[in-house]
Amino acid sequence: MAHAAAPMTRSAPMSDNEIRALMSAAHNDRLTWNTPLSDEHAAQLITACAPAPGARVADLGSGWGELLMRLVESAPGSTGDGVETDAEAIARGRALAAKRGLAERVRFHEVPAAEWQERDYDLAVSIGASHAWPGGTAEALAALRASVRPGGRVLFGEGFWEREPDEAALAGLGAERGDFGSLLDLIRQAEAAGLRALQVTAADRREWDLFEANANIGRGERWALAHPDHPLRDGVVAAVDERRTGYYGGYRGTFGLAYLVLSA
Repeated sequence: MAHAAAPMTRSAPMSDNEIRALMSAAHNDRLTWNTPLSDEHAAQLITACAPAPGARVADLGSGWGELLMRLVESAPGSTGDGVETDAEAIARGRALAAKRGLAERVRFHEVPAAEWQERDYDLAVSIGASHAWPGGTAEALAALRASVRPGGRVLFGEGFWEREPDEAALAGLGAERGDFGSLLDLIRQAEAAGLRALQVTAADRREWDLFEANANIGRGERWALAHPDHPLRDGVVAAVDERRTGYYGGYRGTFGLAYLVLSA
């Protein structure tokens, strides 16, 4: 996901790591993707990417690879490499691929995105994973450009400021003002990497609201309701409240997530 989660509240003897594990996206069956995205929006992205039959696709920072699998399903004979460091997300991805008959066409690799060296892909994807590269957005775009053949395409998802952030928005994200620029700044960064925008869209308010409601906030709230006497219950509720305050009282409507379909 593109933005940083709000820091978990410390409340001894609660374990922050245990709380994060309970609220993990990889275990959250309410999430189709770990990003604000609807089925309709995803279909539009796939159409714009237009993978041809037999295409080679890479998703760097793939999570459990839902978008990667849909891209591969859209193009007969195509194959996909999902590159991810979260072992639980990889396990979920492999299970989903097997269930959908894609185990031979979609492969997951437990490797940092910045270390992946395969080249000549027809399409390279990275959604909300620019933090995987030490140089952030600029380095991520350069790596994606280098991974595709001449004439290939890149699908890049990244955060941007929809409006000037105030202190509440920055605190809610755990971000600095300079961490992101405007949407035009992002397009210009892609151009500097040798990529031209074919389609630019951004997650809308409904996509954001549903994502936040179903991700950490919703999963944590549901878990707390189901485990009222668990020793971690109060810590989970505190984490949910902090995330809810950070979103609804902070970055909602200020922080955006853009999806750029780019030509190399």
